[in-house]
Amino acid sequence: MKLSALTNFLESLAPLSYQEDYDNSGLIVGNPDQEVNQALISLDCTEAVVDEAIATNCQVIISHHPIVFKGLKKFNGKTYVERVVEKAIRKGIAIYAIHTNLDSVMTGVNARICETLGLKNCRILAPKHNLLKKLVTYVPQSHADAVRDALFVAGAGNIGNYSETSFNAEGTGTFKGNDAANPYVGEAGKRHRESEVRIETVYPANLESKILVALILAHPYEEVAYDLYNLSNQHQQVGSGMVGELDMPFNEESFLFQVKDKMRTHVIRHTKLLGKPIKKVAVCGGSGGFLLKHAIAAGADIFITADYKYHEFFDAEGKIVIADIGHFESEQFTQQLLYEIIRKKFPIFAVRLTEVNTNPVKYFI
Repeated sequence: MKLSALTNFLESLAPLSYQEDYDNSGLIVGNPDQEVNQALISLDCTEAVVDEAIATNCQVIISHHPIVFKGLKKFNGKTYVERVVEKAIRKGIAIYAIHTNLDSVMTGVNARICETLGLKNCRILAPKHNLLKKLVTYVPQSHADAVRDALFVAGAGNIGNYSETSFNAEGTGTFKGNDAANPYVGEAGKRHRESEVRIETVYPANLESKILVALILAHPYEEVAYDLYNLSNQHQQVGSGMVGELDMPFNEESFLFQVKDKMRTHVIRHTKLLGKPIKKVAVCGGSGGFLLKHAIAAGADIFITADYKYHEFFDAEGKIVIADIGHFESEQFTQQLLYEIIRKKFPIFAVRLTEVNTNPVKYFI
């Protein structure tokens, strides 16, 4: 199939608009129209991973971390980033990254950590703002149901655990078409009054084009009147980190042993244990120190993440246990998550998990 079919599917699950400002998710190397028969999935895209893709005849590498974060000004092969990009281009191998946009969705990286640790009642720890918009449109009563249905099918009207949400109010619309008009009701050149329904519904900003197309196609009027509003509301299903609960409380040492085993980590760097049972757990794959205040505000007993610096451990201030399990270790199950997602959607498309351990951190035990 074309590479675009694969990337469009991934972006329908984790839209590129959800990534952080510093990130570089998306198609980094390759042509969307190129044919692909097999994909290689990895956490990082290194030279060894590109060599593996060549050896196994994979035309695309799907990695969690982007190989390029900043603009490249030269291609002299002096850095591993330049060498990876050069070799991929020469060999016709596409590179696609799905990073903080996958971190930010309910079914992404942090959800897999919660699943691995057996957490229940999970929710986004720090929901994002300014991702939602409101559509207001005016429809003749005869077509209100059809327009609402079209908007809902296109993705509007979802709020948390509820779908097909809208507000409706009846009123009277007026309009007068000019000589070139072909009005659905009334006559050109005469003011017309029509009983209409004002429909309001919320939608994710990234679906705006799809929703407006659905509106225009379902609406009977020649000129469709509608208003679009930016909302500062939190999007409860998109954001950073997650928090969930254990089925039963564990003492701190017992739970840390479980974390070490389930997350396959060699060592856990943590703050002083507080002598309290662990029931509520906050998690963030990768560098999650910026979420500590959110974890404390959520009432979490422990915050599991990575990349904590020495002085940042003091910020716990006896309110929570910080557990740094390592960057690679916190995100390693992302590879399996992507494998399962792609196989479910494209069951006859060949997908491979890398056999290369890309963790640059080694432990002397």
